[in-house]
Amino acid sequence: MDLRGASADSLRELTTEAEQALRAGQHAERVAGELYDVAELLRAEPALRRFATDASLPAEAKQGLAQQVLDGKVDGVTLALVTSAVARRWTISRDLADALERLSELTWVRSSDANVVADELFSFGQTVTAHPDLRDALANPARSRADKSALLDGLLDGKASTATVALAKQALGGTYRTLTAALATYRQVAAQASGQAVATVRVVTPLSDADRARLGEALSKQYGKNVHLNEVVDPGVLGGMRVEIGDDVIDGTVSSRLDDARRKLVG
Repeated sequence: MDLRGASADSLRELTTEAEQALRAGQHAERVAGELYDVAELLRAEPALRRFATDASLPAEAKQGLAQQVLDGKVDGVTLALVTSAVARRWTISRDLADALERLSELTWVRSSDANVVADELFSFGQTVTAHPDLRDALANPARSRADKSALLDGLLDGKASTATVALAKQALGGTYRTLTAALATYRQVAAQASGQAVATVRVVTPLSDADRARLGEALSKQYGKNVHLNEVVDPGVLGGMRVEIGDDVIDGTVSSRLDDARRKLVG
């Protein structure tokens, strides 16, 4: 989900509106779920989506349609955000639905502790990666979405926050390429909500608390913001560590140095 130009500006302004509205004490969980439902409605109804994003139509007409469709069916904050969204400019039609889904993700994260949600999403992502049968079951097009949601309830009930469970279920919607890609994006959203960056650290044995603290401090200084560490124990690194943060990779593993040595010998 990469919004550009007018769409990026519209999402930024809508995000500010959502923060201000929800700070006034509205029910964030309800709003988060409804924003996602509206995004799905727009994707399922191309004519409605085209009308809502038609720059040649007056904003009042598009807002009137949104109110007609949603009034009495959603929270007042949801209605206000959607009404504001359809009055804005969008680079391409599908960006409206994508922006509302991103607002949903941000609202779910802010309804809970962003750091807790980030950790739970990471843990669930690791579980999916480690169990191919589970990954295949959640990706199987022959299984209904309700069936997959029930599977997630069984896996996560009592083990994760409401926000994490909701996001895991939204990941089934197919907006992102794969379930694991969706979970990775949600972790970035959680980091954004808490003003942090996310670093995945691959090590052969778990870091001590002191080592984690030193690494976090060093990365925070380097990137100019707090860095949330996700630790992966990977025997393949042999020793040292590999740090992935955004598009940057800091590879100080023994396996990497051995590969470098092999290439030099071959060369």
